[in-house]
Amino acid sequence: MQVPMDKPKIATAIPQCRYKLGAFVVTVLGEIESLDAVAYRYIAAVITEGDSEPGLFITAERASGAHGRDGSYSMRIIMRDGAQIIGTSDRWGQLDPFVHDVLEVAARILDLQDEEPYLLS
Repeated sequence: MQVPMDKPKIATAIPQCRYKLGAFVVTVLGEIESLDAVAYRYIAAVITEGDSEPGLFITAERASGAHGRDGSYSMRIIMRDGAQIIGTSDRWGQLDPFVHDVLEVAARILDLQDEEPYLLS
């Protein structure tokens, strides 16, 4: 039995940009209101073309506790088998640095380092 992914509970969000990365589409959301206790700055949803649900989320969320001393935002990777904070940085409060790092992280996770991402919208 597959455990459901602990995905972000988004009430409302504004799409910021979309990229094609291999057979995947990466949609970055901003101005997020969530139904969970997380203060998201940005959420990147990575979906395989033809799927109805993302299989990977990468978030920038307000850092708290010990993580907050290294930067004001934590980057979290959320997949079907769990979630993990991979770092903290002030730069993830800005759209362009967040998108840059998301595309690099997604390419590594999906083994697509040879693919060149390109902007869809």
